Amino acid sequence: MRPRQAVRPRREPSRALYEAIARHFRVLGEPARLDLLHVLSEGSQSASALLARTGMSQAGLSKHMSALCAAGFARRWREGAYVHYALADDRVLALCELMCDRLESAAASSFEIVAAR
Repeated sequence: MRPRQAVRPRREPSRALYEAIARHFRVLGEPARLDLLHVLSEGSQSASALLARTGMSQAGLSKHMSALCAAGFARRWREGAYVHYALADDRVLALCELMCDRLESAAASSFEIVAAR
């Protein structure tokens, strides 16, 4: 018999909570930001390393990293003349993996339906 997991009480979501969730999903709704999170999943990176890895312009990188930092997905710090970035919370990767798994399952199901015809 499996041990019973503690059940977290369901909270009644408020309109303010829904709005906060939607703001965070909007930040993740940009493919360039997902690319940056993927690169940062390998560890902290300097701004110049991120520029080289993603091919973004400096202005684009700055805009996207500002949005990720403001949403709490990434953090930044300065070491001398260099700016460095890192993930602020690894749980954002779990969220991305969950969506990737969901999309792969949907694609596999669609393929199975088409292949069965």
